[in-house]
Amino acid sequence: MFRGATSLSLDAKSRLAVPTKHREALQLECAGNLVLTAHPHRCLLLYPQPAWEPIQAKMMALSSFDKQSSSLQRLLVGFAEDVVLDSAGRMLVSPVLREFAGLDKEVMLVGQGSHFELWDMEAWRAQLAQVIHGGDFEMPAELEGFSL
Repeated sequence: MFRGATSLSLDAKSRLAVPTKHREALQLECAGNLVLTAHPHRCLLLYPQPAWEPIQAKMMALSSFDKQSSSLQRLLVGFAEDVVLDSAGRMLVSPVLREFAGLDKEVMLVGQGSHFELWDMEAWRAQLAQVIHGGDFEMPAELEGFSL
């Protein structure tokens, strides 16, 4: 279970050091084999490879003749890259994915239970401001009556 938000920096070689608190779990779950891909919100998704495989299988089972399905296939599967944690717990973020998500030096790694989101710091701050200040945020119908 991956949770928590961590501010990180990409190094000069575009590597990202995964926080120590998540490294052991990632080594146990997938031997450091991960999948990094694009998300429609202009962030990146980071999955342990075994958690990614059923998602990819579901995506590829959709009709490629349906415009929405094929668009999602192109985005999620088309951008998917296998990445491996090195001995120092770092992973390389490719130029293509950095450009897609607008990643500069400062990034935010956000746990989402089964996976992580990786945001450019400014995009993350804008996302938070939108939720905190109302913006166009609406509570999903399935959470009606939910309380913390």
